Amino acid sequence: MTYIRKPRIVHSGLERNELGLTLRDYEGGMSTLCAGCGHDSITAAIVQAFFELSIPPHKVAKMSGIGCSSKTPAYFLSASHGFNSVHGRMPSVATGANAANRDLYYIGVSGDGDSLSIGLGQFAHALRRKLNMLYLIENNGVYGLTKGQFSASADVGSRAKKGEVNEQPPIDPVVLAISQGCNFVARGFSGDKRQLVPLIKAGLLNPGFGMIDIISPCVTFNDHEGSTKSYAYTREHQHEAVHADYIPRRQEIEVDYEAGEVATVELHDGNKLLLKKAEAVYDLRDRAAAIDYVISHHRRGEIVTGMLYMGRDEREMHDVSNTTRQPLMSLPYETLCPGADALAELQRGMR
Repeated sequence: MTYIRKPRIVHSGLERNELGLTLRDYEGGMSTLCAGCGHDSITAAIVQAFFELSIPPHKVAKMSGIGCSSKTPAYFLSASHGFNSVHGRMPSVATGANAANRDLYYIGVSGDGDSLSIGLGQFAHALRRKLNMLYLIENNGVYGLTKGQFSASADVGSRAKKGEVNEQPPIDPVVLAISQGCNFVARGFSGDKRQLVPLIKAGLLNPGFGMIDIISPCVTFNDHEGSTKSYAYTREHQHEAVHADYIPRRQEIEVDYEAGEVATVELHDGNKLLLKKAEAVYDLRDRAAAIDYVISHHRRGEIVTGMLYMGRDEREMHDVSNTTRQPLMSLPYETLCPGADALAELQRGMR
């Protein structure tokens, strides 16, 4: 992976967050992606979200697999932990890291190929395990690194740059995540940073597995007429279910609205997500209604964005597994490995 450092120049007038850090402190290396790639806009939204939450970069673990999307962790939070795994296997690595140190913020960046093709089983079981992380899918409908073949998220009838038409039905990660019991499901568009930043902020602080599917057009292979993942198509067919705003609980909350226009969803940690409804839709905690809403709009060729589902289950992997509150990586060796006598006693009980 090519990594080019940015010049370390911090202007004295830059805004600082509660930690005294500037936005530059949350950036990474120079991007080597194609000019205009939607993934770079997502990177900017991630940087903005971590900066506004005042999360120390060294308390973050960023995980990725293989693909254009999986290059992007090199472009944000250079002072954080990171692991670039093999194709489709990022959830396993993230699970191991989370099991050892539950005190970090985990963010995984993947793509439609990395998550919905070779990594589909890994993705589904990370959901099932309630792995405490925010999982971003930078979804462009093509395999960009291997020259633009259709991915598993390409819509039926979508036309490739060379003219061929996709006939295979797509896998919708939003519908999959909601049906599998994901506790936080949203969809965004790389070209709508105002909506994307509060969704990322809320997802980072929500316990359990959070997933945001982000339509991110590939400017080289999938940004032409006939593609349903292009900038023009997404802007024309984007249907904003809600307009989201994130309100930290430490701030006084003052909202001026008429009945039915704004819904306030309290996150499990006490923070709030304000959802300004574009129309009277459905209860965000109703799984069946959320799936029906997404599918019905997809049939009309519309891409629903915004906060789509938030479950009531506050548990995450450590709660389900009943692990110690103290991170395993900080436990002494004698506690983690009780010795041969303890192993012999355990084996006797199984005979």
